[in-house]
Amino acid sequence: MENSVAKWYVVRTFSGHENKVKGLIEYELADREDLKDRIFDILVPTEKVFEIKDGKKKIKTKNFFPGYILLHATMDNKVYDFVSNTQSVMGFLGNKNKPVPLTPDEVKRIVGKLKSDDETERNETMFRAGDFVKIIDGPFKNFSGYVEEINEEKMKIKVMVSIFGRKTPIELDFSQAELEK
Repeated sequence: MENSVAKWYVVRTFSGHENKVKGLIEYELADREDLKDRIFDILVPTEKVFEIKDGKKKIKTKNFFPGYILLHATMDNKVYDFVSNTQSVMGFLGNKNKPVPLTPDEVKRIVGKLKSDDETERNETMFRAGDFVKIIDGPFKNFSGYVEEINEEKMKIKVMVSIFGRKTPIELDFSQAELEK
């Protein structure tokens, strides 16, 4: 397992424990002089998403690879044992005792996505095409209809409502409708 070049590896964790594992590795690494020069970076792949709930925009961080973290390290037996024996770690992606590093293209795509998500946010809407919604604001308040289209960039939905017995499309802001229960 000796390798003199640092590469990116995928570490499997219990889902929801990604930040805990990252913290444990960083904490233990502070006291381990023999590993400081072999483990360079630990990333939890997340993205910022915002959703509209109760008419308010809420930003949250969402893990886009639940159950996995990325480790930039020079892999050898000490690093492998150290990370594998960390609480909440299930192992590395790859063969049983030989982790397989990510290819440069995979690293570029994943790390590039992480860097680009620092500048941008992604909308997360509770609406899906075909959902039955009730209009709660505007001139069509208390009308109900089905979601035809969703435009996340403009934060609008197109709802088909029945007006005078005819199906009519109405464009609404996310905050003007709610899912019918």
